[in-house]
Formats: sequence, C-alpha cells, structure tokens
Amino acid sequence: MNKTMPVPRLLRLNDILAPNGPIPVSKSSWWNKVRSGEYPSYVRLGPRTVAWKESDIHALVEKLSGALQ
Repeated sequence: MNKTMPVPRLLRLNDILAPNGPIPVSKSSWWNKVRSGEYPSYVRLGPRTVAWKESDIHALVEKLSGALQ
C-alpha cells in the first residue's frame, strides 16, 4: 500500500498581506516580525524566492484574531 502524505500548500507574500491576503501590515513590518520570530519563518524555494506554509499562516491569523478580542 502506497500512502502519500499531503503536500502542504505554500503561500507567497502577495497571498498573505492585504489587500489580497488576511494580514493588514506592510512588507517591511512583515519582514521585521519574521526576523524577530513573531511571525512564522519561510521556506526557501529558490535563490530569491520564498513562501510560507499555509498552516503556519492560518495559525498566525488565529493568534492575531484572538489578540483582538
């Protein structure tokens, strides 16, 4: 039996930040928080290409929405 694990979906920055994505911060704020560890780290796809796991972004949105309540 060949069991394959589902491949996690990867999101690029344009899919994460507003207006297309759920997180309304600037690119510079996003990168500062990634560097500080407050936001999830990225997966390197190439020398100048990075993406984030969709599950990590969903967890971040849940964390941020909980902080607003």
